[in-house]
Amino acid sequence: MSHAAPTPFFAVREQALRLQGNASDYEALLDMTKDRRFVLLGEATHGTEEFYRMRAEITRRLIAEQGFDAVAVEGDWPDAWRINRFVQGEGTDGPSTALDDFERFPQWMWRNQEVLSFITWLQAHNAHQPVPQRTGFYGLDLYSLYRSADAVIRTLEHSDAEQAEFARRRYAALDHVREPQTYGYEASHGLRPSARDAVVAQLQQLRTQSLSEVERRGLAALDAHFFAERNATVVVNAEIYYRAMFGRRHNTWNLRDAHMRDTLLALSRYRIHRGGTGRVVVWAHNSHLGDARATESHVRGEWNLGQLMRQDTGDQTLLVGFTTYTGQVSAASRWDGDVERKWVRPALDDSCEQLFHSTGLDRFFLRLNDPAAQPLRTPMLQRAIGVIYQPQTERESHYFEVMLADQFDALFHLDETEALKPMPPPPHPAKN
Repeated sequence: MSHAAPTPFFAVREQALRLQGNASDYEALLDMTKDRRFVLLGEATHGTEEFYRMRAEITRRLIAEQGFDAVAVEGDWPDAWRINRFVQGEGTDGPSTALDDFERFPQWMWRNQEVLSFITWLQAHNAHQPVPQRTGFYGLDLYSLYRSADAVIRTLEHSDAEQAEFARRRYAALDHVREPQTYGYEASHGLRPSARDAVVAQLQQLRTQSLSEVERRGLAALDAHFFAERNATVVVNAEIYYRAMFGRRHNTWNLRDAHMRDTLLALSRYRIHRGGTGRVVVWAHNSHLGDARATESHVRGEWNLGQLMRQDTGDQTLLVGFTTYTGQVSAASRWDGDVERKWVRPALDDSCEQLFHSTGLDRFFLRLNDPAAQPLRTPMLQRAIGVIYQPQTERESHYFEVMLADQFDALFHLDETEALKPMPPPPHPAKN
């Protein structure tokens, strides 16, 4: 007598662990993270309160129970470094002012109540740890072309005035309008010389010393050097990125996610030099963290951070997705628009979110790197809401095809979610 193959519906019903709203909700995931060096926690939107809260709850336990000592987010390097100084017990910032360098759109991604609560906890936790083992908070992104250039100069001014002057001269090739996209357009169309050679020369200068050499001068010197070297790397990659926006030879998505991968690996090595474990938790969108090879973006020749980390580190990396069926979300209607509280339409038929909703399990954890998840290797739709949500064109703007069990190692689904609560903008004008 033959038996019908399990369906995706029954695979979810049989394997899902319903969330109870207490610490036990994360035990199955924490069992999966014990031997991992990198745990990548996603989000289906950039504006869902529960995603931020749950990632923070998981991260607190990874830090306190498993020795993870770095949090890396889909944010810019110099902006996140201000938070890092706060949680390390350095400088004069309080929790809310530590977020003030997140000035540009979309501010609410990191200027929100859930992040404020997490960094307040992290600063208090670190106060009881030896300085070299204090957990850090870092940014992985590359948009901060001018802010990173300024940060390199400022850092060198404190240690080597001559090198600071060299850096100032090299970065002068960028200083025409101090607007990254204008620079990219003009440089890519031959309307001004490219700063490529000058910014690469500055990075090479900073890389003449290795972390091993610098750490002999002490922890403060190691931190300052790594901050400057990563900022110089951002300048190099951002210069390429903004020129590529107006060219045809580069996929800017690939440039950005390769930069994130390189920053994440460099961060892990630095944390080890600093005296820590080099184990890192990442917070970013599902579209960056779910393996691109299991999505339709692979057909377009795109890769992402999750794919690159799996390829480079194998089983050292764990990919965890988060999805929602409906609810509210904080998002804009256009780029540079005001944040709005928007209703999230119920998920489309043929989507994984609709499948999850149909099971009647309103909130659950699902392990996907298991033979029992084989039926979830069937192609289906998945929703992605970034900083902009356009429900009037939802299918075209926010859905793509995935094979879920190959995309993530595990997943949290919440049937109905709430909008993230943004903080007021910082009390000074945005800078480039």
